[in-house]
Amino acid sequence: MDTFKSLIIILMSSVLVNNYVLNRFLGICPFLGVSKKLNQAVGMGFSVIFVMVVATAVTWPIQYFLLDSYGLGYMQTIVFILVIAALVQFIEMTLKKFIPSLHKSLGVYLPLITTNCAVLGVTIENIGENFTFVESLVNSLGCGLGFLLAMVLFSGVRSKIDDSEIPESFKGLPATLIAASFVSMAFLGFAGIVDNLFA
Repeated sequence: MDTFKSLIIILMSSVLVNNYVLNRFLGICPFLGVSKKLNQAVGMGFSVIFVMVVATAVTWPIQYFLLDSYGLGYMQTIVFILVIAALVQFIEMTLKKFIPSLHKSLGVYLPLITTNCAVLGVTIENIGENFTFVESLVNSLGCGLGFLLAMVLFSGVRSKIDDSEIPESFKGLPATLIAASFVSMAFLGFAGIVDNLFA
């Protein structure tokens, strides 16, 4: 039961409290670029979830069974980036073949998952926190779900901004960044929830 509790705490923490976009400010490029339309935001969110989980499933054993075993820990970042790039290429080819409309709507932002620092950040964090393989997968899933949640919420906020009358000087990026800061501050309210989840 303790293992189950710890997995739930890891999951809830990564979704709400330690949200990679709204708390750690990683993955901001797709967050700001693909959140204009809900379908694009959801598509990007699920793509990032898939990449995070699969990247963790591949990089965790590479770290412990290859890099650490042969004293190649200094190669971690380069190896992880190569793994993530290969996974993103696989997703791009799959979407292009099976869901061409989503592939077209994501456009240039799909290849940018390769440079999405949130994906690299979660794989490195899993190693840095000494998570087990299962804990790493749960943390990656939670971080991906947190990314999806942030994308969907912010997509709704941006649609309200587009429908509102705002001063000319605030239109575009300034209003978007101010709205992002409000959404980020709202997530600070979750900080105490996870600590008292099983109290």
